[in-house]
Amino acid sequence: MLDSTTATQVIAGTGRLAHAGPDHPPVPPSRVGILLANLGTPDGTDYWSMRRYLNEFLSDRRVIEWSPLIWQPILQGIVLTKRPFSSGEAYRGIWNTELDESPLLTITRSQTEKLRRRMEAEFGAGVVVDFCMRYGNPSTDSVIRRMAKQGCERILFFPLYPHYAAATTGTANDHAFRTLMKLRWQPAFRTVPSYHDDPKFIEALALSVEKAYAAMEQRPTALVTSYHGLPRSYFLKGDPYHCFCQKTSRLLGERLGWEKGEIHTTFQSRFGPEEWLTPYTVEYVAELARQGHKHIAIMAPGFSSDCVETLEEINEEIRESFEEAGGERFDYIPCLNDDEAHIDMIESIVRREAQGWL
Repeated sequence: MLDSTTATQVIAGTGRLAHAGPDHPPVPPSRVGILLANLGTPDGTDYWSMRRYLNEFLSDRRVIEWSPLIWQPILQGIVLTKRPFSSGEAYRGIWNTELDESPLLTITRSQTEKLRRRMEAEFGAGVVVDFCMRYGNPSTDSVIRRMAKQGCERILFFPLYPHYAAATTGTANDHAFRTLMKLRWQPAFRTVPSYHDDPKFIEALALSVEKAYAAMEQRPTALVTSYHGLPRSYFLKGDPYHCFCQKTSRLLGERLGWEKGEIHTTFQSRFGPEEWLTPYTVEYVAELARQGHKHIAIMAPGFSSDCVETLEEINEEIRESFEEAGGERFDYIPCLNDDEAHIDMIESIVRREAQGWL
């Protein structure tokens, strides 16, 4: 099961090592930590909450690779003066008012709780399952420190991004490593790699499509898989993200048994003046409508949780583009969220990547 060498040396209920002197600092029993990491969320929809969140996000050198000498004056003087208002309005349209938090936070917490129950059923208190955000709260730094205090001498860090990109998985790992650099006693640390082609991920996506299609009276004539965009320059520098997205769409089509061309891969959420990965979702769905596709379905395989990019951008801006071009029915297939097939996939990857620890 778990390595209990340290745990057996701790006197129960005291936090004191059996052979240590009375002045030895308390030592918790040895545990394994599983840490799910998502993108992040503002603490609220007001101007200052949005500004803090956007400043942290858009100041990340992995996200915006321009020189700070050029970018920071633009960010502080122009972007953060206006964008918190529009972003706040977008978040207010999807906000979980009951819990006063974003859907991404609600869903990530639920994913964590479901995984925690599964791990505790087998390993008891020997495994700690928690979650953190790259931007906003709960911060990566605070959660890693808390897990270390709980005795997590080994931590499996699981960025919830199926498709590796330096601006997502890369920066999440960077942030975690920066915390490790400041710890006196570092835990052993593993990071979960891209899982864009994991059979259980493809299966979960396929099941979500089949479930959605079964509930429709008429089958859509096209399925659009919309992924978050990335500047084309990042791809040209060697980022594998574009290739990973294309592979997911291909494997999904193969699993569904569909003909080539029934699934259309696009990219959304452009920001700034430079060229991004194409085709752009908002333009592509309009072109589908002009080509005679009156009924389409769309999904976002790159997002582990529904968020402002799916609930607001896809369901409003992209839907409007399709309908204004003559489209009649637009069906959005939700992200995998806390669906049991998604939790099965997460658990499977955790068990694989934590071999020797669990």
